Amino acid sequence: MFEQLLDMVFSASFGYSIIRITSPILFAALAAVVAEKAGVVNIGLEGIMMISALFGVLFAYWTNSWVVGVLGAMAIGVVVAMVIAVFSLKLKTDIILAGIAVNLLGGGGTVFLLYLFTGLKGNTASLTTPNMLTPKIDIPIIKDIPIIGQIFSGHSVLTYVAFLLVILVWIMLYKTAMGLRIRAVGENSHAADSVGVSVLRTQYIALAISGALAGLGGAYMSMYYSQSWNIGIVAGRGFIALAAQAMGQGEPVGAMLSSLLFGFASALGNKMEGMPGFSSYLVASIPYAVTIIGLVIYAMSTIKKVKRFKDK
Repeated sequence: MFEQLLDMVFSASFGYSIIRITSPILFAALAAVVAEKAGVVNIGLEGIMMISALFGVLFAYWTNSWVVGVLGAMAIGVVVAMVIAVFSLKLKTDIILAGIAVNLLGGGGTVFLLYLFTGLKGNTASLTTPNMLTPKIDIPIIKDIPIIGQIFSGHSVLTYVAFLLVILVWIMLYKTAMGLRIRAVGENSHAADSVGVSVLRTQYIALAISGALAGLGGAYMSMYYSQSWNIGIVAGRGFIALAAQAMGQGEPVGAMLSSLLFGFASALGNKMEGMPGFSSYLVASIPYAVTIIGLVIYAMSTIKKVKRFKDK
């Protein structure tokens, strides 16, 4: 049994699955990174992904274009993030409560919206056409390399966008004036305000970027991963992304590595599900168990750092 498990883990198909599963988590983790850098917590990632996933499919269906669907999902992500921003930054509602409200809307409100716009209940499988789904890309040269080509080539265009965004978000945060303002506001909003940086405007922008990134994650889920929208489509990935951001020390590269860890755990759970000798309930809990363990390790390392700082 364990030999079979090892053979499965070291197969090219398993590596392909890790990258495929990691991508939506990575989109949301980068969204969490940008928001956290500005000193705000976008805990509504789960709801944003749910709502964006639905409207991505609807826009793609109405226009028969996956490009419009992806852009529409991003736009909806920004709109929902701005709702959180208005309630938390302007109306002074606790941002955690605003995020929870969005998550609840994503869980239940989307069912109503789906019925309102299409008359369907539960899923959009009957609407799906090939033009609505994001295309797969075979990378020249790499696709012909044994094993490597099987792992890294043939993914959705959004998969490559997710990993490219790790570099772009890092550049934005550390090599641009906007990134400097975002980090300054997150580290010390009073000091940033004293030198003329608009704290509210910067946090609005950070949440808008966060919403757009989460919207991409939602589009990935409905327009590639599941190839339709359904009630449980996001399945906690927004919350896992928050854990990935925390484990990655709030940095783009760290968030990517943590997302890959969760992608590995999810892929392992998916592959083990069909293997004899493993409880389906135990297998289904693997990604969430890894999330808890990862957060415990992160918390312990943070406590040690604080103690070392105090000792100095």
